[in-house]
Amino acid sequence: MGKRILQRRAGKGGIQFRVSPRGKIAPVRYPNIPLTQEGKLTVSAILDEKGRSAPLAQLRYGNETYAYVPAVSGLSVGAEIGMGESAPATNGNILPLRKVPEGTRISNIELRAGDGGKLVRAGGGSAILFSKGGGSAIVRLPSGKSILVDQNCRATIGEVAGGGRLEKPFLRAGPRHHAKRAQGKMYPRMRGIAMAVVYHPFGGGRHQHPGKSTSTSRNAPPGRKVGLIAPRKTGRGRLARVSTQVQAK
Repeated sequence: MGKRILQRRAGKGGIQFRVSPRGKIAPVRYPNIPLTQEGKLTVSAILDEKGRSAPLAQLRYGNETYAYVPAVSGLSVGAEIGMGESAPATNGNILPLRKVPEGTRISNIELRAGDGGKLVRAGGGSAILFSKGGGSAIVRLPSGKSILVDQNCRATIGEVAGGGRLEKPFLRAGPRHHAKRAQGKMYPRMRGIAMAVVYHPFGGGRHQHPGKSTSTSRNAPPGRKVGLIAPRKTGRGRLARVSTQVQAK
């Protein structure tokens, strides 16, 4: 049968596929303040956490209590951040979506009210509050997808800092290896068609080619579930759709 393929090993969740806790500062979430309570926060430090694409803002509030959130562009040490319904919709403030004007760029959005922020936390990311109504808000994510979120969910006004990180390429394999390792990702990755037939369903043959359809059923067993998993469209129709999207960009 050969050995288990990389996807199957990673799916088991072994320690070699987990993010190391070393270099981590603290859980990143909004301060533990009730949704209806107002608060004034002070940025005491801007920190860099291993494996994270955005810098973290250390917020001090109350009796020397600290919380950590993704820093937005333009935030500096000593700045004051307003949190609550009465806070103005200015850069860095944390407001519920019902108090945010439509068309505002937001980040670190809660998926459910009080969860501390789950969406749009990567460096340079920002979403747009598209519209509000009926107790819900439509948020357009950086991917272009729109989702429906409760208006009681909180969000930070502004764009997450660290957006220029992709402008400088990895010039050597060593720095990329360490960057991927900090994120718990395997690097480098071997292509399936470059393997032997006993190691991957696409391996073997006189030339590097899959030898079979790359579309795989959603219910395929472990070891076979590789390639395009349950694609919506394949063949010429898919290629035409991809080319149209590229031309639109």
